[in-house]
Amino acid sequence: MPGTADFKPLNIAVLTLSDTRTLATDTSGDALVELLTQAGHHLVARELCADNVYQMRAIVSGWIADAGIHVVITTGGTGFTHRDSTPEALMPLFDKNIEGFGELFRQHSVEEIGSSTVQSRCCAGLANKTLVFCLPGSTGACRTGWNRILQEQLDSRHRPCNFVSITALGSGQH
Repeated sequence: MPGTADFKPLNIAVLTLSDTRTLATDTSGDALVELLTQAGHHLVARELCADNVYQMRAIVSGWIADAGIHVVITTGGTGFTHRDSTPEALMPLFDKNIEGFGELFRQHSVEEIGSSTVQSRCCAGLANKTLVFCLPGSTGACRTGWNRILQEQLDSRHRPCNFVSITALGSGQH
């Protein structure tokens, strides 16, 4: 529910984590780019990275250190297989965890995939005034995460609260 404040477009980076996709076959990343730009935000970086803890950590660390990037959204690597390592790679970078993000995502996801949502380890946190959201790799999960949570929480007009105020943009340090 938007309030009366002005909309503040955020600079968002998207990272797809996959051993099998290319930018040409990255439907999840494409969906996120489409959704965030339709909402009025700016895509400022997009990359694809193998499921490698150190490579993904290096990319996201660089984005966290960049004052021009307010939000990082990753897709992939949040499942329960031996190759899924996004939470292990990125949670150590967080200054604060946003526990409610994963909880709310799974609550919405159960409507779509039933009890299989228990294997989702999506997570989020704040690092250096940069929001980091780690979504599952499926296009449907990315749409659920955006449409049911991120669209509102990344809108500076959303009340009673939103995440924009804790970014460098919201605190006037951009």
